[in-house]
Amino acid sequence: MTNTIKHFVRVWLLASLLMQTAHAATDAPLQLDEAVALALADNPALAARQSRAEALAAVPDQAGTLPDPTLSLNALSFPTDTFSASQEAMTQKQIGIGLTLPFPGKLGLREQAADNEAQAAGEDVREQSQMLERNVRSAWWNLFYLDRALDIVLRNQAWLRQLNAIAETRYSTGLGMQSDVLLAQVELSKLLEMELGLRASRRNMAARMNALLGRKAFTDIILPAQASEALPPVADSEQLIALAQETRPLLATRRKLRDAAEARTRLAEKDYYPDLKLGLAYGFRSGNNPNGSARADLASVTLGISLPLFAGSRQGQAVAQRQAEWQQQDYELQDSVLQVTAQIEQALAEYQSAREQAALFKGGLIPQSQQTVSAMRAAYQVNKVDFLNLVRAQVTLYNYETQYWKTISNGWQALANLQAAVGAPLPAPKENTHENE
Repeated sequence: MTNTIKHFVRVWLLASLLMQTAHAATDAPLQLDEAVALALADNPALAARQSRAEALAAVPDQAGTLPDPTLSLNALSFPTDTFSASQEAMTQKQIGIGLTLPFPGKLGLREQAADNEAQAAGEDVREQSQMLERNVRSAWWNLFYLDRALDIVLRNQAWLRQLNAIAETRYSTGLGMQSDVLLAQVELSKLLEMELGLRASRRNMAARMNALLGRKAFTDIILPAQASEALPPVADSEQLIALAQETRPLLATRRKLRDAAEARTRLAEKDYYPDLKLGLAYGFRSGNNPNGSARADLASVTLGISLPLFAGSRQGQAVAQRQAEWQQQDYELQDSVLQVTAQIEQALAEYQSAREQAALFKGGLIPQSQQTVSAMRAAYQVNKVDFLNLVRAQVTLYNYETQYWKTISNGWQALANLQAAVGAPLPAPKENTHENE
């Protein structure tokens, strides 16, 4: 009995440990790289694009293969009075096979067009993966900003409650004014309203993040309390634009679609030339010839060609259609190049602006505001600063701190946009070299 109890205790402790571990894993902060990996693995929209690419990858082999041959079983020239196989010399039971042979070059062009479309679909998967990563990074940094803003609001609420208590004490002792108490309560109500708005925004952003991760909308998302504030330097726009020409999957997709349209144009031009149809047949005959010998079997060979008699309304129009489709793809490629260039310029401008603003907040505005608030709070204790100016100084500090984290969030989001626009990890800026004179 004792051994049974000990065994039960061991099992219970092990189960408790496993449950605690699972719970800790569930409550573990969602790191940025982890969120990106989860999205790339579980996002259904990306999985749909991948399935489409896999489907198109199976098309080139089909397009480059000859049409299936046709097998025919024929009964020829049977007399209708007796349906005897030996009555007439022309009667025969025939088996044949037919094969369509496209004009040389057509199969290769069909396969080439399908292969280019399959490669375009593969590049589209890469493009969507990078767009998904950008969206996840943007949502993550938005959530991180909202968490920091909530922390600042809660901290300022606590500060205002303390200040309100001081104002009430001073008012009750005749050293302060009732307006100070009312002002503190008004500012506290404003912060409570801000808290409600921030919490609503966080719920919305968490639902968006869960959708990107392929999870239920109400799944809790806990982020780490700290993240990198250092926005790294990046290369200039000229270097990034040149890199994007080689690495952006969107441009590769457009090029492959244009190549596919070119192959289909050449295929339409080939349709002016006829396809061949080859047939082989073997006829079995019954009965005897007039001289008493057995009737010989018959072998047949047929050769047919397609005649482009309506070339003006069919082949000519098909060529015009394919040429217009090629022109469309070429224009879309040119437009995509311009769009990528604009995306890089815009994202780079936003990123550089965020870096400069973050440095200004971190190195100047916030420390100066903190010193101002500390000095004014001490002065207020000895009745050398009025309550309104103290509250204004604290509100200014609150705004600077909130704007700082918003700027950091915007900076990392702009960096994610920039990397997605380039289509590759961003290179470091080139070092300036000066020759010694």
